[in-house]
Order: sequence, then structure tokens, then C-alpha cells
Amino acid sequence: MNKKISLDNNLPAGHVQDLINDIQVNPGAIVSKTLRKSQNMNLTLFAFDTGQALSGHSSPMDAYVQILMGVMNITIDETTQAVKTGQVILMPAGINHALEALEPTKMLLTMVRV
Repeated sequence: MNKKISLDNNLPAGHVQDLINDIQVNPGAIVSKTLRKSQNMNLTLFAFDTGQALSGHSSPMDAYVQILMGVMNITIDETTQAVKTGQVILMPAGINHALEALEPTKMLLTMVRV
């Protein structure tokens, strides 16, 4: 029998995940917690303190950022937008993007290979 390898961390089937309370903002830091990682999809929680940023980069996967708490400036190509609690934005594969927290922020990053 071929046993399927699971790369889920803290995300078993049927488990309710408390996204906001399962990661904490640390002073002067960016914190991440991988919930699922596979060839076609990655699901990661992030917590950014005010002013913390990820500089310009691109990804081979489409990346959806859902803001769970706070506000981030998200730059895609050369356009910057403030994305707030309850909003989601797509950062397309292969396009340069950057993120900066304008206040303590928690987000869910869903990366999907399409």
C-alpha cells in the first residue's frame, strides 16, 4: 500500500483552525506558521509588527493575501494599495510584489499553482 505523505502542520481534516489566535505579533518581527505545504498549494499564517516588511520578490505561484487583522501596504508591480482587515488581494505568479505592515497585522497567505 502506498502511504500518502502529509505536509499538513496543525491542520488535520475536520479541525477548526483559529487563524487570528494561532499566531501572535512579536515586537519588531515577522512571524510565520505553515499550515499546509504541497506541490500545488501552500497555506501560511503571518504576523507582522508595525513597519515590518517583505521586500520586492516574485513567486511561481499565484498568492492570495487575506488580512485577518490590521492594515498592510501591498505593492504589485508598481501599484501600492492599503489592504485592511477582511480584505483579500491576489498577487499574480511571476509579478514582483512587496508587503509592509502599517500597524500590527495578521494575514493568511494562500499560494496556488494554476
